[in-house]
Amino acid sequence: MFEGVVPALGEALTKRGYTELTPVQKAVLTAELGTADALVSAQTGSGKTVAFGLALAPALLEGAERFSRAGAPLALVVTPTRELALQVMRELEWLYASTGARLASCVGGMDMRGERRALKSGAHIVAGTPGRLRDHIQRGSLDTSQLRAVVLDEADEMLDMGFREDLEFILESTPSERRTMMFSATVPRTIANLAKKYQRDAVRISTSEEQKQHLDIEYRAITVAANERENAIINVLRYYEAKNALVFCATRATVSHMTARFNNRGFSVVALSGELSQSERINALQAMRDGRARVCIATDVAARGIDLPNLDLVIHADMPTNREGLLHRSGRTGRAGRKGVSALIVPHNARKRAERLLNSAGIKADWGKPPSVEDVSRRDDERLLADPVLTTPANEDERVLIDQITARHSPDQLAAAFVRLYRAGQSAPEEIMDKTPPQSSSPERKRKQRDEFGDSVWISISVGRQQNAEPRWLLPMVCTAGQLGKRDVGAIKIQDTETFVQLDAKCADAFFDALGPNKVLEKNITAKRLDAAPSSVKDDRGTPYAEKKRSGPPKKFGPGGKTPGAFGKPGGKPTPNRGRFAESNVAAAGDGERPASKPKKKKPGKRDFGKAKSNRKS
Repeated sequence: MFEGVVPALGEALTKRGYTELTPVQKAVLTAELGTADALVSAQTGSGKTVAFGLALAPALLEGAERFSRAGAPLALVVTPTRELALQVMRELEWLYASTGARLASCVGGMDMRGERRALKSGAHIVAGTPGRLRDHIQRGSLDTSQLRAVVLDEADEMLDMGFREDLEFILESTPSERRTMMFSATVPRTIANLAKKYQRDAVRISTSEEQKQHLDIEYRAITVAANERENAIINVLRYYEAKNALVFCATRATVSHMTARFNNRGFSVVALSGELSQSERINALQAMRDGRARVCIATDVAARGIDLPNLDLVIHADMPTNREGLLHRSGRTGRAGRKGVSALIVPHNARKRAERLLNSAGIKADWGKPPSVEDVSRRDDERLLADPVLTTPANEDERVLIDQITARHSPDQLAAAFVRLYRAGQSAPEEIMDKTPPQSSSPERKRKQRDEFGDSVWISISVGRQQNAEPRWLLPMVCTAGQLGKRDVGAIKIQDTETFVQLDAKCADAFFDALGPNKVLEKNITAKRLDAAPSSVKDDRGTPYAEKKRSGPPKKFGPGGKTPGAFGKPGGKPTPNRGRFAESNVAAAGDGERPASKPKKKKPGKRDFGKAKSNRKS
């Protein structure tokens, strides 16, 4: 049924439900390739683990139906992460189940003594990570003398992670006549150089799937305010209600925070990051596979090698840094013919960066806003009406209870009870504020304009520039004393000895009533109503400090000068100047120079023990 496949492996494929091989699996079985070395570029989810398992079988079995007694390993598979190594183990176990193959893993984080015992008892195929494999070779517990084939899976990622020296050590410790197969999502110059050095006349294989990257993945780019990111993720999870969802974060701290937040919101969540032990990571993935958890919050350590059969949604809470990261993260979904969604959460100020990232990966995404409360509720209703429980006929065991319920309750009551039970375990969607920044043709941010008053009243306040009056403390003083809101105050025009303030006419009477008969705002600061608006006076409210014009000589601070009190208000207790910026020091400094510093005087009674002679009598 499967041309070029060893019969024992063909039976395993049939039992697994395979009806046709994927393009990369067909490519490695062609007669033209034979037993030659190969450099294969294939995307994640293309079936490459089964591909090299099928390609290696003829050399490993040598025409036999089953393996003979296990001794030194015959094949070695090197992967960048522990998760991918264990995933390779699971795939090859069912593929070689009827051949009697013994497999062993060597990955960091696991008990090395157990791995050493497994290798000593014999294994036909070993899968592991570069550092741990090198460690076993150096300790003599991994015998590479009988290897017939070496596979480098995700070779580009291993080089990016700094495993070049480990890979070269492993390859140089293996027999020169081995078969070497390299699988990589991309083939940069570093991979080509590695292949040239350690492969012999390698055949370059590039399947059509490489050009049509993940056609089964729907890419969504969701723009949102930075402070609404987590709410947007919650609504995306609720909108799709995927059986399994994977949320990628940039740091471990973000993973911990989001895991706690989503747990509190009622989501069944597990975390996956480098700080977890290997057993914790295995348990987290198993919880996703058996349905005990639906959402996995992970760092990029999970981007390689995780295979969750029901993973329908990938969310990039933090955007990936490059196109390879985007493709590998997204490649966790849309596998083996299943449809999937990859959603990028894009802050407003990062849209250009997201567009460049998508363009570099050759991906066209649908841009939009996060699902609203109404969107999520509408999808919930659609799922409820399409639930098979509504159309499945009742069986005999249920019939007696159904008759009792229908005899006691009306159809409306039964429908209401069903709806309540259906919604009981669902987390409520979040209300997301639409804070899309306005589009401006000018790169400079426009100054926010205040609403103009219709009818207004002008007042005069008895402080001005000579008392260091500034809008930043005048405005709260006027609002507090007159029981006004900020929108009730218009222009503020500061003069030398007074300040003109515009008030909404509707609030003017209430303002003066709040001040009392003496019209005191604060301490000795008073206000009075003007008969007409002042003319030819500049508005100081909202004007940058550097743009304000001041008249008169610069104010002196310290004894004899007027010094602002709390928050720059006049009337406070004078603050003495200290240090090199004291008045006497300022006078000694030239223009543009730092103030001259006075020589420090030694305090009386202090002795210099480094120079003084001892007076102690011997």
